[in-house]
Amino acid sequence: MAQTTETLELGGRWPEAIPLEGLIAIMLVVLAAVTVALIAAIPIVLVLMERKVSAYFQDRLGPTRVGPWGVLVTLADGIKLLFKEDLIPPQADKLLFRLAPYVVFGSSFAVVAVLPPFQSTVIGNLQLGLFIYLAVSSLVVLGIIMAGWSSNSKYSLFGALRGAAQIVSYEIPLGLSALMIVMTAGTLNMQHLVMDQVGGIHHWYMFRHPFLFVGAWIYFISAIAEVNRTPFDLPEAESEIVAGFHTEYSGLRFAYFFLAEYANVFVVSGICVALFMGGWSSPIPGFHAIPGIVWFVGKVFVLVFMMMWIRWTVPRVRVDQLMAVCWKYLLPISFVNIIGTGVVVLLEREQLGVEIAGMFIGVGALMWAVAPVMLLILGALAFSGTEPVARRSPAVGG
Repeated sequence: MAQTTETLELGGRWPEAIPLEGLIAIMLVVLAAVTVALIAAIPIVLVLMERKVSAYFQDRLGPTRVGPWGVLVTLADGIKLLFKEDLIPPQADKLLFRLAPYVVFGSSFAVVAVLPPFQSTVIGNLQLGLFIYLAVSSLVVLGIIMAGWSSNSKYSLFGALRGAAQIVSYEIPLGLSALMIVMTAGTLNMQHLVMDQVGGIHHWYMFRHPFLFVGAWIYFISAIAEVNRTPFDLPEAESEIVAGFHTEYSGLRFAYFFLAEYANVFVVSGICVALFMGGWSSPIPGFHAIPGIVWFVGKVFVLVFMMMWIRWTVPRVRVDQLMAVCWKYLLPISFVNIIGTGVVVLLEREQLGVEIAGMFIGVGALMWAVAPVMLLILGALAFSGTEPVARRSPAVGG
């Protein structure tokens, strides 16, 4: 009887042949394990970088004892977390309490698959790569709410609601900034977006026209708020709500939240590099001596350094200032950028049919985006008369 599947003989070592499908499955599992191990090393490197950068800005040495120049101190902290006792509050929802760290950790690491670190037909070459990033990264909000609500603590719940409101709010200008790139390039494939910027720094989307330049900075500011970094770290304001949504977590589950935060820092910087800064392409025209992955990682670490620079320089804002920056400034500017980018794209097109189609698509997308904002504005106007009266300071001396 003829075999229905292809097989691979292993030189007579094993009595039975291994189906080709099984061999491919084993290879995929090994590749996935190696990839996860490499990705898990990224937060360790970023934590060490954060400690060194903060020490530089505060005029101190930072870690110096564990390993040469203190490079093993983060690894030692990770081993310490592995052996810490895993505590669960007695009144917590144990299923959701256990599940929340994995939701945040999994969604943060899954979006690494859409990053294009070098020119490849396999890695980062998804037709809907940018859409997958926006969709999967939004699951972090679900994990944060699960962690805060299941802890059965008012401080954790307060921090979770703060985090959810902040992330959902800043996802709008971030998504609109990414939409500007889609309008310009006409694709959601991350590799195609990078290939359209090959040829030097003057070909980067960031420098195509002023609307994209402003959009790049809006994306970067929104990304800082997305990953809860200072000055937008209200969900983890220790002086007000202890430590935020992960107050009740300890041990390895807390480590998952910690790793996810720094993985998000790397991912949002990598997406910003791919969208606005040429990705793996060289900023020098015709200079190809340095591999693309070196350019990509170098650009990412420049943005990560800027985030750390801002964290150790700018003080934390209040929660009302946090929301005002998004809804009163970044969102209106993003709408203007969308309209301006649409006009530029229409002027660059040559066929009238494409212009009309793009106009209708742009108007439809704008109406879809404006509708919830108008509802929020109407709701704010409806409750504008319910603001509390400012409390007077007590008189001194009776």
